[in-house]
Amino acid sequence: MGLIATQPITGPTAWRASDVINDDSWMRPLSKAHILEIEQALADVKSSGLSFPNFGKHDFALPTLSAVLENYMAELETGLGFMLLRGIPVDRYDDDDINIIYWGLGLHMGKAVRQNPQGDLIGQVMNVGDLTDRQTRVYETNAYLPYHTDPTDIVGLLCIRKAKSGGISSLVSSAALYNEILAHHPEYLSCLYRPMYYPHLGGDKPGISPIFSYHQGQLTCRYLRQYLELGHDMMGAPLSAIEREAFDLIDLISHDESMRVNMLMEPGDLQLVNNYVVMHSRTSFEDFDDIQQRRKKLRLWLRTPGSRELAYDFPGRDGFPDPK
Repeated sequence: MGLIATQPITGPTAWRASDVINDDSWMRPLSKAHILEIEQALADVKSSGLSFPNFGKHDFALPTLSAVLENYMAELETGLGFMLLRGIPVDRYDDDDINIIYWGLGLHMGKAVRQNPQGDLIGQVMNVGDLTDRQTRVYETNAYLPYHTDPTDIVGLLCIRKAKSGGISSLVSSAALYNEILAHHPEYLSCLYRPMYYPHLGGDKPGISPIFSYHQGQLTCRYLRQYLELGHDMMGAPLSAIEREAFDLIDLISHDESMRVNMLMEPGDLQLVNNYVVMHSRTSFEDFDDIQQRRKKLRLWLRTPGSRELAYDFPGRDGFPDPK
């Protein structure tokens, strides 16, 4: 076990709802000039006979937007830990063109890592999974998606279509959550720094990682209750009563309205979240019967230059390994 932070986390990452709900600085609309750059880059890729994912950053040139995106990545590390880019004109394009645009934008933000054993680089977030199968990943259903983090630096979600109703995205600062635990229930902290079994950390078997890690003066968080419970079941090491109480506490604090910011993403919105400092969630939703109308988001997992150094006992920033 590493160091335990015994003083409250301070700075922009430790936000609460009241700090951001009336502040729209985290909304970043794309300018007309930047949209023109994206459209020209798309045209250049297609005229070269290239397609997703078989092209590089230099093939998708963004003369001024590239530097803006790089600055956004730095801000996700030092600021609130989330932002919403608005205005990608997804309604103009077919699926192949959208994949080229999204992949191209990602190349200017970092390196995409694989999101599942099949090796997906752009994940399709749609209601197509089986809720009765514990191995089904919750984003493949229309069920409530609990607060969690993903095993990489940044997660991007690009909205293509909204649900018939519901499907609201919700974010919570893991630093603010930590401060609540420290102030009112510090007896659980040692439990939350203890290594636990997680599936989906890059190997065939669950890997080992704590929920909280305090390294080089920065607090880092990894949490997804469903997978923690599954990981311990897979390893024949049931969670203790105190560990379940600690999870209950995390869930209780996360659902406090004073802690979270909610947003209903519109088509063309790209949400960017730093997994180490923000947990994300989604409400359940009602979908359309026609699969062509169903809610659809596209996901990128990015490893980004300039992201924090992680402690030796906090692995998993590289997503899944390449398929064998």
